[in-house]
Amino acid sequence: MTAREARPIALTCGEPAGIGAEIALKARLALPDLPFFWLGDPRHLPQGTAFAEISAPDQAADVPQDVLAVLAHSFAGQAVAGRPDPANAKGVIEVIARAVDLVQSGQARAICTLPIHKKALQDGAGFGFPGHTEYLAHLAGGASVVMMLACESLRVVPATIHIPLAQVATTLTPALLEQVIRVTTLGLHRDFGLAHPRLAIAGLNPHAGEGGAMGREEIEMIAPLIARLQAEGFDLRGPLSADTMFHPRARAQYDAAICMYHDQALIPIKTLDFDGGVNVTLGLPFIRTSPDHGTGFDIAGLGLAKPDSTIAALRMAAKMADARLGAA
Repeated sequence: MTAREARPIALTCGEPAGIGAEIALKARLALPDLPFFWLGDPRHLPQGTAFAEISAPDQAADVPQDVLAVLAHSFAGQAVAGRPDPANAKGVIEVIARAVDLVQSGQARAICTLPIHKKALQDGAGFGFPGHTEYLAHLAGGASVVMMLACESLRVVPATIHIPLAQVATTLTPALLEQVIRVTTLGLHRDFGLAHPRLAIAGLNPHAGEGGAMGREEIEMIAPLIARLQAEGFDLRGPLSADTMFHPRARAQYDAAICMYHDQALIPIKTLDFDGGVNVTLGLPFIRTSPDHGTGFDIAGLGLAKPDSTIAALRMAAKMADARLGAA
């Protein structure tokens, strides 16, 4: 293993009042051979956590396998399970930015982010971004990014994300859809090692519009864009009826599905693998993954949080970093 391959992954703490700290420790115990460090305030770790403070990321590999390596970052407030404190908002934001600095300087190989609580960040620090993805794109200099959800059996990309359903048809422009397709194709090639990524493109309307009987977006926008990009060499199929895209035989025909709105993408992947789905940001100059769940305030501090998605996110970050290194 080279020095670059041995670099640890930075695991950001996320919302201190949530389940992030307890699943970080569980992930460490499940992944003894994967070097990573938790970036946050040690005071926010559950009582009795076996951890070792490090002063630099490269020291994470020297920490015993059943001990959590911690790169300390001081926060203003304490952590009370299930009760977010706006005083900690500034620290949460600083940790994300610090992780980006570490990965861009080569001290970490990837970032895995634990869940944040956007309202707490807005209330406590005037956070001006809809979420992690947009803030990371800002820190990366305004990169064009897309959100992909991935598990062993499916990868999906919603072209529009957290907007009302009534706004999807007007938000979904040819330029937006083209950007999503291009960023996804490049990401699958660069970060997943796929030489010729195959994309399935969903229609917007039921039955992909059924020849215009249930909407004309497929005829007037989606199909012409697909044809133009196919002529450039993209491996695309569609527009497809979303209700026939996700059974096993259909999934075997593509590497990722481009969906037109949030639930069209997230319902199938959460049905297939509710606990193991990973949120991946494609288009960044660095690797970023995240567990596909929220802060879990209702179960925080009870020891009930499942680490499966975080374990999958850390594993995927390592694989993606290896693929990007191999493509360099």
